[in-house]
Amino acid sequence: MENKINYWLDMATYDLDTAKAMYNTKRYLYVGFMCHQVIEKSLKAYYWYFKQQEPPYTHNLLLLAKQCNLHLIMTKEMYKLIHYLMPLNIQARYPYDKNELMKSLTEKVCIDLLKQTEELFEWIKQLLKR
Repeated sequence: MENKINYWLDMATYDLDTAKAMYNTKRYLYVGFMCHQVIEKSLKAYYWYFKQQEPPYTHNLLLLAKQCNLHLIMTKEMYKLIHYLMPLNIQARYPYDKNELMKSLTEKVCIDLLKQTEELFEWIKQLLKR
């Protein structure tokens, strides 16, 4: 089971590095997408820890958090981040209105998004050390 948890954490770390690379190259659309991936994969690591079984095949961050009862102990800011990230998974991959989405993901928004994503990721990793 530890290998499964480490797999998801390693992938989340890789995705966080990718999100930072996208930020550094001003590809802000993909910063949002990769931040979603970081949280999705860290939640799947926690799912293994909490339920000791394969996480469901879903990109729904709220569902993953609820199935592990994490939503009960998350701060309001963490919960808001999850809600903000949820549509970015689909919108970044299938941008019906790419220009509008790109306008909303400004440099400032992306730096805040990276900071909050990293904080939530670190928080989840700390829970895994208990």
